[in-house]
Amino acid sequence: MNNINRYNGLYFLMFLAMISWAIAWTNAKIVGEYLSFYNLIFFRFLFGFISLLPFLIYNKKNLPSLKTYKYIIIPSILFFIYNIAFFKGTYFGEAGRGAILVTTLNPLFTLMIISFIRKKIIFKEVLGIIVGLFGGLIIMDVFKYGFDIIFDIKNIYFLICAFTWGVMTVFIDLAQKKINPYIFISLCYFFTMVISWFFTDFRLIDLSLLDFRFYFNFFLVSIAAMSFGTSVYMYSTSIIGPIKASVFIFSVPFLAMGTSFIFLNEIFSLNTMIGGVISLIAIYIVNK
Repeated sequence: MNNINRYNGLYFLMFLAMISWAIAWTNAKIVGEYLSFYNLIFFRFLFGFISLLPFLIYNKKNLPSLKTYKYIIIPSILFFIYNIAFFKGTYFGEAGRGAILVTTLNPLFTLMIISFIRKKIIFKEVLGIIVGLFGGLIIMDVFKYGFDIIFDIKNIYFLICAFTWGVMTVFIDLAQKKINPYIFISLCYFFTMVISWFFTDFRLIDLSLLDFRFYFNFFLVSIAAMSFGTSVYMYSTSIIGPIKASVFIFSVPFLAMGTSFIFLNEIFSLNTMIGGVISLIAIYIVNK
C-alpha cells in the first residue's frame, strides 16, 4: 500500500505540526522581548508538561524502569540545548531566516547520522533530502548572496539548533522502541523543565509587563508548537521513522517566512515561494 494513503491521518497531523512550528519562530522572537531565555525555557516546558499530564496519568502503568531513563535524560538535555539556541537565535537574528537554516539542514544531519548507524542508504531518501536542501538554499537566496550567509555570526545559534535536533531525532526514534511514546514525551518535557529550573531567575520576571501580546505568543510557542507540534513529531518518528519524519520539516521554511512577513515585516520573495514548492516535492518523494 502506498505510504501516503496508509498514513493519511498521521501525515495530516504532521502538516499541522509543521504549521505550528513555522509560527513558533515568530512567536519566539516576540516572547524573547519579555523574559530571559532560561525563564522562557522553564515556563515553556512547565506548561508543556502540564498539558500532557493527563496522558502520563492514563499510562502510569507503563512507566519505564530506572535503567531505561537514560533514553529520556539524553533527549531532555538535547531539548534544553536546542531551546537555548532557539530563543537566542530568534532574539539576535531573523526569525524567518533562522527557520529556513535550521529546517533545511536538520533533515540532512538526520540522514547523515542514521546512515552512519545503519550503514545503509535508501535512494529515495537521499533524493528527497537533496531536493529539499535545494529548496531551502533557494529560499535563503544562497545562489545570489553566497554560502557565507549560512555561517554568518548571527546564524551560529541556528546551526546549533539544526545539529542538535538531528541528533535528538535519532535518540527519539531509539527511545520510543523501548518506552511508551506518550510516557516518553511527557517525561522528556518534565526533565527538560527540571534542568532549566537550575538556570531560571524568577526575580527577573515582572508580571506587570506581560500583556496580551506576550500571553498569546507564549501560548502558541508552548502549547501549540510544543505540546501539539513537537509531540506529534516525536510520536510520528516512532511510526514512520526518523528520516521520513524529519523531511516534513522542509515545509517549515515557506510557512515561517510567510508568518515572519505578516507579523515581523521580514521579506517574503518569489524565491521563497519557489523554494517552498520544491520543499513540498521533497516530502512527497521520501514518503511516497
